[in-house]
Amino acid sequence: MKDKEFLKAAVEQAKISVKEGGFPAGAVVVKDGKILTKGISVGFKLNDPTSHAETVSMREACQSLETTDLTGATLFASLQPCLMCFSVANWAGISRIVYGTKKTLDMVKKQYYEGETDVSEVNKQNNKQIELVYLPDFEQEMLELIKKWEKNLTQQ
Repeated sequence: MKDKEFLKAAVEQAKISVKEGGFPAGAVVVKDGKILTKGISVGFKLNDPTSHAETVSMREACQSLETTDLTGATLFASLQPCLMCFSVANWAGISRIVYGTKKTLDMVKKQYYEGETDVSEVNKQNNKQIELVYLPDFEQEMLELIKKWEKNLTQQ
């Protein structure tokens, strides 16, 4: 599979997250050309503020492989990871992060992110840099999913 196909799988996880009442974010961890784990964002349902799709998928990958070292693995995320998820990727040894939707000022204002922190700038200061790849092929689809999710929130 190529990056685009794995990113599509992360977008599909975002759709599942919304169906399960979660935030519209999804992620998959890939190593050696295979999806190891998938994640959705239902932290509020679990009373777990760390239960973002990216962190869930990395946590489960580590548990599955019985290690804390995901060197050589790629995290595919439907949305640009927040600072927490980026930090988890760093500590887990993730080699690449491929994301499909950039963080916007509107998303920050709506508190979908911790703030305007630029993870690419943080990445430059870390001991080990993660290759960050923005692949916008599904960005419009994700922005529409976010709007649909927001509309459902206001109707509840």
